[in-house]
Amino acid sequence: MTNKEEKDKNHVVEVENVSRWQKFKDSFKPADLSYLDQENLTDVERAAIATANDPLSRRLKSRHLQMIAIGGAIGTGLFVGSGKSLHTGGPAALVIGFGIIGIMLYCTVQALGELAVTFPVSGAFSTYSTRFIDPAWGFAMGWNYGIQWLVALPLELVAASITIGYWHSDISPAAWVAIFWTMVLVINLFGVKGYGEAEFAFSIIKVTAVVGFIILGIILNCGGGPKGGYIGAKYWYDPGAFANSFKGVCTVFVNAAFAFTGTELVGLAAAETANPRKSVPSAAKQVFWRITLFYMVSLTIVGLLVPYDDDSLMGSSDVDATASPFVIAIENAGIGGLPSVINAVIMIAVLSVGNSAVYACSRTLASLSSQGFAPRILAYVDRSGRPLASICVVMTFGLLCFLAASDKQQEVFNWLFALAGLSLIFAWGSICLCHIRFRRALKLQGRSTDEIAFTSQVGVIGSWIGLVINILVLVFQFWIALFPLGEPPDPEAFFQEYLSAPIVVVLYIFWKVYKKPPFVHTRDIDVDTGRRDIDLDRIKQEIAEEKEYIRSKGWWYRVYKFWC
Repeated sequence: MTNKEEKDKNHVVEVENVSRWQKFKDSFKPADLSYLDQENLTDVERAAIATANDPLSRRLKSRHLQMIAIGGAIGTGLFVGSGKSLHTGGPAALVIGFGIIGIMLYCTVQALGELAVTFPVSGAFSTYSTRFIDPAWGFAMGWNYGIQWLVALPLELVAASITIGYWHSDISPAAWVAIFWTMVLVINLFGVKGYGEAEFAFSIIKVTAVVGFIILGIILNCGGGPKGGYIGAKYWYDPGAFANSFKGVCTVFVNAAFAFTGTELVGLAAAETANPRKSVPSAAKQVFWRITLFYMVSLTIVGLLVPYDDDSLMGSSDVDATASPFVIAIENAGIGGLPSVINAVIMIAVLSVGNSAVYACSRTLASLSSQGFAPRILAYVDRSGRPLASICVVMTFGLLCFLAASDKQQEVFNWLFALAGLSLIFAWGSICLCHIRFRRALKLQGRSTDEIAFTSQVGVIGSWIGLVINILVLVFQFWIALFPLGEPPDPEAFFQEYLSAPIVVVLYIFWKVYKKPPFVHTRDIDVDTGRRDIDLDRIKQEIAEEKEYIRSKGWWYRVYKFWC
């Protein structure tokens, strides 16, 4: 046992000997880092260590990370937003658009998995950009990602209140958002374990619902519904496979990116996972199955069951749960009762995204503060690993959800959504670029991937593919924002679609001019600091033993380990 491991163990024992009530009171005190050897640590690591390296805060288990990977991003983007994509693009555009974004995202998560296993630090995205690209870009990406989740919370809470309106339209939405806001706050006050357990339960429900819909959809398509009649691919012929040709396909990209929101949480949660070397690779691999099964298969079935010119899709929006193509497909089949079940699942999915918003944004704000990119108070982390000050900021901003009772809510939320619209495209592209530069730095310093516990299955080529697709999405979205479908150019409509891009540029230029940080040259990138396992010889030996063990097994086991 190393000296650090012995200190960690003694620290845990000392805390466990305290009474529960005392532990509860003490949990709100600043994180006690006195037991740690803080020599040779950077300022960023010293500040982030409370959530990343305290053994008491590593409470996410493998099962939590698995369900976050499998069902964490199943939300309103899939259940509701896909209806808008179907209407503007058609069933073929729906499959093509989500498929291309799915390929990009698989490459991105593989790159993120490699970085997160090697450097499991709090606030992964901004710290990676600061370290591997440019501090000014890290500042821009950190705030870009934080703002995205900051506005997501009130948006999702309002969406949940609208979903409730499916059953109780006579009750004020303000009453429901108050209940949901309180639920999300309570869950996150339980710390990372509360978030993990909530997401575990939410994800099981969402995954079960999607699998059930796929089975039901196949039966309905084959003529097994109450109304009967074989459907097949008739809606691909009439009204057609494409609603607006190539331009229609381009409109699907941003909606697809919004639908995949949360996939990157696997990397963000790595710092608070007991054993990222074991759990993160498995979670990253399982993203392939989620994209294939829960998105591609379910949306293909939706395109077979609902024509893109269905009147119910005309008013679809990202916060209108009654326009869900999943609900429409079941209603068109004449099945009673099930639409209420799907709407209940949508409400759970909305609450899940709201829960993730608090977790992701609070950790990002704390990380920004630790790097000197935000007020110091936001770096306050208590003894349970909760960034309390950041959680308070997120929950306070979440009070905008009470605009649900205002007649101006649509206008306000259109602009809030504009702030978050393209933010993930920048975040995902930055992850790919960080991975490319990390691998290049290893090569220039005469190092190899033998010292990396998990390497991306698609390698650097996959990161280049992910980066290029992200850039193309930005180009296509600029075209769509400038020349909307069926409408003349409109400055207001343009900025509602493309506001994220100029905000990122302004953030980058501001920090570059204000602090004048130098661009990080590849040859100068530090590829060691921040590793939880610093004994490289031992890591290499363990990796070699693991590979030899896998090779010694049958082909079925090797296939299983490759995909799972």
